[in-house]
Amino acid sequence: MLQQTQVDRVVPKFEAFIATFPSISELAEAPLSKVLELWSGLGYNRRAKFLHEAAKKITTEFNGVFPETEKELISLPGVGVNTAGAILAYSFNHPSIFIETNVRTVYFYHFFQHDNDVTDTTLKEYIVATLDAEHPREWYWAIMDYGSHLKRSGVGANNKSRHYKKQTPLKGSVREVRGSILKELTRAENHALSIPQLEMLFLGDPRFVLAFDGLKKDGLVYIEKDTIYLAR
Repeated sequence: MLQQTQVDRVVPKFEAFIATFPSISELAEAPLSKVLELWSGLGYNRRAKFLHEAAKKITTEFNGVFPETEKELISLPGVGVNTAGAILAYSFNHPSIFIETNVRTVYFYHFFQHDNDVTDTTLKEYIVATLDAEHPREWYWAIMDYGSHLKRSGVGANNKSRHYKKQTPLKGSVREVRGSILKELTRAENHALSIPQLEMLFLGDPRFVLAFDGLKKDGLVYIEKDTIYLAR
């Protein structure tokens, strides 16, 4: 939930999510529509779908036991090298290496103030050299808090990274309409609206078709007869 979403927005959503799905098996058994309903407001709803699919895979392929190796973690939907590294560090206190925006901020500030186009490969060399291998969980907590502090102080410089991509503004984007469509469906009775009902809500908005087609492609909505439903 903390990927691309601020902490103050995540906390109440996390608490409600964990209260509803206190175990992997309960998340796996839930309908995706319920998962999306609880996720509504966080944005990037594919993360919720990936999380749901990961829970199902852990239940069926890992006998309900959360994987503890990078290879196994990367096999889960939506989990890449950096997410796997974060899980290993935070969940298992493993001295893994991962990079995200707060980590970049700290290292750019201290080691690359006069450099640009810095690769993650270069950055990893510095992290390996400075990581507290005995207390990796606490060390990453500190790095994340420090990076957040630096950004609040106006010294964030993630544009120094070769891999940096500035997030497009939500306002006016297709992503904004995607979120609005899902929000309307989560509010609707049985998580369903007729095609005319949904079209009327976005009448004249040229982003609607692109947003809706994207949601269908991602498996977040589906059409049955003349009715649009939130996931299956």
